[in-house]
Amino acid sequence: MPKMKTKRALAKRIKVTGSGKLKRSHAYTSHLAPRKTHKQKVHLRKQALVSDSDYRRVKTLIQM
Repeated sequence: MPKMKTKRALAKRIKVTGSGKLKRSHAYTSHLAPRKTHKQKVHLRKQALVSDSDYRRVKTLIQM
């Protein structure tokens, strides 16, 4: 059985923290920005963690 390749598109969007959690960026940041409030744009700039329900699937795709 050959090894499964890492999904490069996802690997470029995800960083692994020191404790093994997966860090990601928020969506909805670049498109139609003028109609979003300043507060909304500030919060979208910050990094977020991959949710528990997606963690196992994402971990498999990036071959952690």
